[in-house]
Amino acid sequence: MAGVTKQKKATARPKRGEAKGVKNEIPLPEKELRKLLRKMQLLRTFEEATRAKYLEGKVYGFCHLYLGQEATAVGSISVLRPDDYLISSYRDHGHCLAVGTEPDRIMAELFGRETGVSKGRGGSMHLFDAKRNFLGGDAIVGGQIPLAVGVSVALKQLGKGQVILCFFGDGALNEGAFHESLNLASLWKLPIIFICENNAYGMGTSIERASAVTQATKRAEAYDMATDRVDGMDVLAVRTATEKALRRAREENLPTFLEMICYRFVGHSMMDPAKYRDRDEIQEWVRRDPIEQLKTRMTGWGLLTKADWEAVVKDVEREVAEAVAFAETSPEPQLATLEDWVYSDSGKGV
Repeated sequence: MAGVTKQKKATARPKRGEAKGVKNEIPLPEKELRKLLRKMQLLRTFEEATRAKYLEGKVYGFCHLYLGQEATAVGSISVLRPDDYLISSYRDHGHCLAVGTEPDRIMAELFGRETGVSKGRGGSMHLFDAKRNFLGGDAIVGGQIPLAVGVSVALKQLGKGQVILCFFGDGALNEGAFHESLNLASLWKLPIIFICENNAYGMGTSIERASAVTQATKRAEAYDMATDRVDGMDVLAVRTATEKALRRAREENLPTFLEMICYRFVGHSMMDPAKYRDRDEIQEWVRRDPIEQLKTRMTGWGLLTKADWEAVVKDVEREVAEAVAFAETSPEPQLATLEDWVYSDSGKGV
């Protein structure tokens, strides 16, 4: 019998000089660096708790963890204005946390509770926070991309310098909606930043097996759009690239495509054992852990001690434990409310 074709090893990691990083100097005030580090640790700890509760049967349904990709969400969202917008895919926990949504409300949503951000109706893939202009996770691959373009049309008409970030994975690159959206964004000169979190795999298929063109920026260049290929495991590099793209959007009403080269440390979803990846490949990427990278830099700059880090970990663990406790004690939606929160004109919008 013919054997199963072996996956090509993920090679999305940029070659030397391809991904633009930051120099080995202190680029931000200590307070800002500490905020970035704590936020990434919050995302990591939250997702580890989510995985544990999923295995206990308290979080159920489809669940896609963000472990390993923390720098992309934290770095890019950290430079947004409060009136900017963002929209994500079904791997949305990290984006929702990074924009400032309370961990307890997110965890309650994962538990399907009434106190969740989507009233327990959305679950893991459909987080939403109108107060923070987070327009939700979208469970359709690439489905959020044309929605983001529509929002950017409105933002341009408002003329207030607002921008929308649109996050999606490399699996969306072959969707027709992706190409149609980039074409319109460039043609109409819209204030949108497309952020492809290229983690080398679309579900269990490596990008080398799914795409004839594996460098995502080349797709966007075909639509006469500014692009940048960024080390998505480096939160400072992500922040720098996003700041540049935001200036272009605000000052020139022009879109940008950012390819964040990153890696998820776990399978596509909680149902995926990720046997298509070998141990050496995973360890290579784990050595580039975004949290460890920033910790090492801050320690070298004299801005972080072992005691400082231990305090951050303890504080974050407390916050996540409180979120879990809140979710576990929150009420489930009542059957009588089944038709509530469905349409925006129902008088009971979220």
